[in-house]
Amino acid sequence: MKIYTFSQARQELSRILEESKNEEVIISRRCGDLFAIVPRKPRHRSPFDIPGLDKEITRSDIIEAIDDSRECDI
Repeated sequence: MKIYTFSQARQELSRILEESKNEEVIISRRCGDLFAIVPRKPRHRSPFDIPGLDKEITRSDIIEAIDDSRECDI
């Protein structure tokens, strides 16, 4: 674990971010606050990548449901 002051972190942020991939990095402020830099794993999925439903619905069932929802009974 390495500890950097806020001023050091501000001047060398790029290097410190790279370093945080391998070990814990702490940034300290004068008032005593401590902050840890924790890398997150990148998402390799699309936000639209969702599991499908295992239902026996045909294309014509879907079209019929859409048509029914568009009918106006006013």
